[in-house]
Amino acid sequence: MDFLLYVLAGAGVGIAVGLSGIGGGSLMTPILLTFGFPPHVAVGTDLLYAAFTKISGIFSHQKQGHIDWKVMLRLSAGSVPAAILTVFVLNRFFTGAHDYSTLITTTLGIMLILTAAVLIFKTPLQRWTGQGDRWVNRHVAPLTVAAGIVLGVCVTLSSVGAGVFGTAVLMLLYPFFSSGKVVGTDIAHAVPLTLVAGGGHLLLGNVDFALLLALLVGSVPAIHLGAWLSKYLPDNLLRGMLTLLLLSMGIRYAFF
Repeated sequence: MDFLLYVLAGAGVGIAVGLSGIGGGSLMTPILLTFGFPPHVAVGTDLLYAAFTKISGIFSHQKQGHIDWKVMLRLSAGSVPAAILTVFVLNRFFTGAHDYSTLITTTLGIMLILTAAVLIFKTPLQRWTGQGDRWVNRHVAPLTVAAGIVLGVCVTLSSVGAGVFGTAVLMLLYPFFSSGKVVGTDIAHAVPLTLVAGGGHLLLGNVDFALLLALLVGSVPAIHLGAWLSKYLPDNLLRGMLTLLLLSMGIRYAFF
């Protein structure tokens, strides 16, 4: 019965992702915490879940020419070493998973609040980035690496951010990118980041393989179902509901 429940949870998140495009990590980790999984297991399992569900996206976006590999490598140059260093710190400076559980839940809460904020202010953000900025243009390469470092730390600690925040970073630093190139490059970067971060949690013993299998069984076909349903449901209403949900969960985990 538990396996079936987790399959249904994966399906629910998959449908939401297919309908709205909002990252699965923002929804899945809080759901796993609600089910009673320890924070380190919820984050570690969700990271590998995210990696496996995004891999197929690389091939489809590459066929459409939506991936800027140079920018993807800039982000990875910051995020992958940062993820490895974060895992090292968790292993070296904490005696066990129970010692960094509060750090994980607090980071999760903050990231959920910030995710909701990015979704709320997405339109003015796009308008502002379209104006361009000479200073940003002159320093776009180091700024991209620096943004990758922040993403690497935050994603490793919370499993949240590779999708929504990666997209926001690309919109800010590369305003001339088409929406397809933003999404494709973000997905291409999210795969190595979540694989490395999830692999680190795997080495720490923070991955539940039965849970991972159940989530994948439920979500992979559900994502396609959600994408099909998106043609018939109002996108703004769904995004608004999910944004309020993320904001409320973020406040709960960050402050309570």
